[in-house]
Amino acid sequence: MKIVVATSGASGVSLGVKTLSLLPKEFEKHFIMTKNSQTVLSKELQESVTLHDNENIGASIASGSFGVDAMIIAPCSMNTLAKIACGISDNLVTRCAAVMIKEQKKLILAPREMPFSAIALENMHKLATLGIIIAPPVLAYYSEQQSLETMENFIIGKWFDLLGIENNLYKRWE
Repeated sequence: MKIVVATSGASGVSLGVKTLSLLPKEFEKHFIMTKNSQTVLSKELQESVTLHDNENIGASIASGSFGVDAMIIAPCSMNTLAKIACGISDNLVTRCAAVMIKEQKKLILAPREMPFSAIALENMHKLATLGIIIAPPVLAYYSEQQSLETMENFIIGKWFDLLGIENNLYKRWE
């Protein structure tokens, strides 16, 4: 499976990096980060992965013929979400998302802002009607998280479930 993980906005970038690191080793992994994520990345990423410059909209993953299977943007800033909702492809993250939409591939957006404004909710609704999965990092308490690590594993495990990636990252409902 070819998968793209992107981060936009600095808050919560570690969750995107951890998502990348927990993907199965046999996956072809591509990573994009916005400028705001770059500072955090150098301290957190220790993974063998193809790193793409967000300004390079000519990168392989910007083409439908490259054959990316899925993309997750975690965290997804409201700016990035709005651009995707309006069809603006001015950087590699938004261009790759546009390709996922046109190719009808799985795209998960993990908006990080709270509370959501009416504008953000309208953009999320628009994208959801197109089949984009809106999956903010929200906890469920039945899985009995006891630490930040188990909370993150729950969220990532739910994202993997949405992508059809088998995992044992969290305690499931019994």
